Amino acid sequence: MFSRMSGRLLGIAPAVPALIVLFVFFLYPVVRMLGYSIEGGTFEWYAKALGEGLYLQVFLNTFEIAFWVTAICLVLGYPLGFLLATTTPGWATLGFIFVLLPLWTSVLVRTYAWMVLLGRNGVFNRAMLEAGLISDPIPMLNNFSGVLIGMVHVLLPYMVLPIYGAVRRVDPSLVSAAEGLGASNARIFRRVYLPLTLPGIFAGAVIVFVLSLGFYITPALLGGGRVIMVAVMIEQQVHQTLNWPFAAALSASLLVVTLAIYALAQRFTRSSEAA
Repeated sequence: MFSRMSGRLLGIAPAVPALIVLFVFFLYPVVRMLGYSIEGGTFEWYAKALGEGLYLQVFLNTFEIAFWVTAICLVLGYPLGFLLATTTPGWATLGFIFVLLPLWTSVLVRTYAWMVLLGRNGVFNRAMLEAGLISDPIPMLNNFSGVLIGMVHVLLPYMVLPIYGAVRRVDPSLVSAAEGLGASNARIFRRVYLPLTLPGIFAGAVIVFVLSLGFYITPALLGGGRVIMVAVMIEQQVHQTLNWPFAAALSASLLVVTLAIYALAQRFTRSSEAA
């Protein structure tokens, strides 16, 4: 009995430093945040965050942006992930360089680069004006479109990589069998690749959607104060109005929503694997 317990303790010992770091830098701040949100023993700040129209609209805006970012990343990411998984090694390596390059650059630097590109006097507008394609600059900054462009650029790799892994796991013999039975390329994709890569699609969609919910730098800069997401509103409550309890309530609400989405994703994944 004692030897079995000591063996278990020795097995857990290597993870102790990581557990301490997790407690100090994650669990303890979260507990303190929850304490701030119910300051005075009431839930008035939650009632304000989830009951007033202005703040509910911010939550709805956040979900709408996260949805469209996820949809655009899927439309762009699936063909790219499929191509990287089925092309020659040389082209795949070159493609991975371009896919992973944004991950090696600071989000702040990339966002400022998009501000230069999308401004009224930016590179895109100047090029289209000089080519005679437009007569007036197109507003692509400080609006919904600019935020979508910047967020898609940052989050696209998180959609491409799971899809790439899912396509790579498809058994080539299934494709050969479908070809031998006379199936067209479109039918092979619809009946073989698409069903077998659904776990990768779902994983990429969940990652992108959850990360989008907590985005701050990109919507704050490319939105120009006109596109407010929950993370931007939390920052305003902390630094501008110094309303820590309300900021904590907003943060806790966003955390609960994120955990709920993750739990649903896990349940769906397990049910899919069981089926």
